[in-house]
Amino acid sequence: MANLRIDKWLWAARFFKTRSLATRACELGRVLSNNQTVKPAREVRVGDLLQIRTESGDFQVEVLLLSGARGPASVAQTLYRETESSRELRLKMREERRAGMNFSPAPQGRPSKRDRRRIIQFRGGR
Repeated sequence: MANLRIDKWLWAARFFKTRSLATRACELGRVLSNNQTVKPAREVRVGDLLQIRTESGDFQVEVLLLSGARGPASVAQTLYRETESSRELRLKMREERRAGMNFSPAPQGRPSKRDRRRIIQFRGGR
């Protein structure tokens, strides 16, 4: 397989749940290839260095294999290799999120009418 769109590869490598989400991420500039923003139709090649921003974190990966078919996660992980710095940064961010939850626990129930009004006022509404 010589020609493969980057949005299709991102979908097959399971960075995004749907191909349309991968396309949208490319359009919004959340995917960089060799430090350049890419369009969804750009061809991905073996050896490309991709920087991908998703809600689960930032990834910096090197493309090892090309595949346009979405398969099991174990197969998808063979398509790329994540850099050590990227892995360390993601683990550090995960630990910070976990530590932050200890200081600001989630509320027990739904906000009351008074609380909702305060939230709306705080956000700059009404």
